[in-house]
Amino acid sequence: MIENFIEISIKEPTDFLRIKETLTRIGIASERTKTLWQSCHILHKREKLYIVHFKELFALDGKVTNYSDEDRGRRNTIAHLLEEWGLCKIVNPDICKEPRTPLSYIKIITFKDKENWKLEPKYPIGRRV
Repeated sequence: MIENFIEISIKEPTDFLRIKETLTRIGIASERTKTLWQSCHILHKREKLYIVHFKELFALDGKVTNYSDEDRGRRNTIAHLLEEWGLCKIVNPDICKEPRTPLSYIKIITFKDKENWKLEPKYPIGRRV
């Protein structure tokens, strides 16, 4: 399973926290309720860093999940955005070439606008689910 995760590298240790915070503002949104559900997380495992979809984390925990090509496309697109923004470098780019999701299917909340939104993780890292 872990071999299918998107491995990334970062330049500075503080980049981990920048990516972690940025990912809290990227996902699926309800404009009506001003709620954004986080799609991806940064995972530190076995001395490596990965960008993973929350459903991949459920599977890693041994839980039943319906991880789809649509979810994979969203994860791939988000990882490429992080790389384009200079936050990381994708180590294994072949894993996340396809599928890709149009940006119109992903909501990105600006840092200055995040106070106006309820940011909800689907997978609470560090807490029992």
